[in-house]
Amino acid sequence: MSKISAAITAVGAYVPDYVLTNQILETMVDTNDEWITTRTGIKERRILKDEDKGTSFLAIKAAQDLINKKGIDPKDIELVIVATATPDLKAASTASYTASEIGATNAFSFDMDAACSSFLYGMSVASSYIESGRYKNVLLIGADKMSSIINYKDRATCIIFGDGAGAVLFEPNTEGLGYQNEYLRSDGTGRDFLQAPAGGSLNPITHEAIDEGKQYAFQEGRTVFKNAVFNMADATVKILERNNLTKDNVNWLAAHQANKRIIDATAERINLEPEKVMMNIHKYGNTTSATLPLLLHDYESQLKKGDNIIFAAFGGGFNWGSIYLKWAYNA
Repeated sequence: MSKISAAITAVGAYVPDYVLTNQILETMVDTNDEWITTRTGIKERRILKDEDKGTSFLAIKAAQDLINKKGIDPKDIELVIVATATPDLKAASTASYTASEIGATNAFSFDMDAACSSFLYGMSVASSYIESGRYKNVLLIGADKMSSIINYKDRATCIIFGDGAGAVLFEPNTEGLGYQNEYLRSDGTGRDFLQAPAGGSLNPITHEAIDEGKQYAFQEGRTVFKNAVFNMADATVKILERNNLTKDNVNWLAAHQANKRIIDATAERINLEPEKVMMNIHKYGNTTSATLPLLLHDYESQLKKGDNIIFAAFGGGFNWGSIYLKWAYNA
């Protein structure tokens, strides 16, 4: 019997209609288009303006896009994972609600949170379920409504983040395609440098916390940038070395879209040509858990069966890593 690997067989995505441009941000905080573009590569980001809609709305839309394109019966989906740092509610699974709303009534479901590395880690988990032989259809969704935890008076964070969602379907493959290898790491000593201080069990929401703005995301930019540049690049080098790959064997780099300078540094570390680097940060900003599947969605028409794709991400926690995957279909 051929070895079972986990292959991505379909992609879906959704971004909100409202476009928050750098020019609009200029009217909100002390910043300008040139400053933002030079330091981040971001020109605009999408924002879910509806206050009565949360991350599940984004996740459902992305999943429905995939289901419609693939033509799969939602009842055939056996597991739904929502990778997110901004769940709808505390103590209530966003994935469970998403599964029910898309008609995946035969699936079990759960959320995953590893900040900006959530989707990357989710790929590892989804692939393991497929490779076990017990499941044949696993839906992995990366979705975040980052605008719900962003202070739009803080120019250090409001220029970076956007809202969006992407989804992929993992199925068994016996051609040697799909998930090949991973290098995943974490370092909890970095959590003080990127976090939303209030809202968890350590610092519950109080009137005082809200008055001080502690419900919003905070980051120590220089420390996060330095660690992201080193660790994303290092993980990418290690995944290539583990699999005896060179830049000539790599068709695409799908790196977390946090900052164009970080993406460029990762590509330069492995001497990868710019045309092999997936990039859409200028359109969406940092959508946290959604950046990697949004890249796959935007580049899907260019991907060819057998393409070697290297994924890399870095997020709060700190969490980071790299994954090697062989693309399984022609769009």
